[in-house]
Amino acid sequence: MNLRNWISGLLVSISLGAAAQEPTMDLEKQVADHERAFARTMADRDAAAFAEFVSTEGVFLSGPGRLVGREAVVAAWGPYFEGETPPFSWEPETVVVLESGSLALSTGPVLDPEGNKVAIFTTTWRQEEPGVWRVVFDRGNKACGE
Repeated sequence: MNLRNWISGLLVSISLGAAAQEPTMDLEKQVADHERAFARTMADRDAAAFAEFVSTEGVFLSGPGRLVGREAVVAAWGPYFEGETPPFSWEPETVVVLESGSLALSTGPVLDPEGNKVAIFTTTWRQEEPGVWRVVFDRGNKACGE
């Protein structure tokens, strides 16, 4: 194989790899945007909007228990939406999406009202229809040393 053919092959491989990554990167942005909008429901004190982000079969793990289904999640989270000031906020730091585009994982800090990191959240999102992502699993864990 001569150098010219080798370089051509390398360039084709690189461009195919970049093309395969691009759709996943677009989906990662989509999921990050959904996560930010989901978090905004807490800041806006909008429990009804929060509910729309949770899949009907969503599971939230909290402490030793679990909440199964949108209705159970919304009922248990209702008190967090009471009052003028949200008890916490969150934002995505890392988002990864399966190559199939069907599932995504988002994780990042949970902050108290003063902006201190008190926990780390991990959310699994499912694309239920094109461009529509809903939470199927969610878990918060105390941040180490905090």
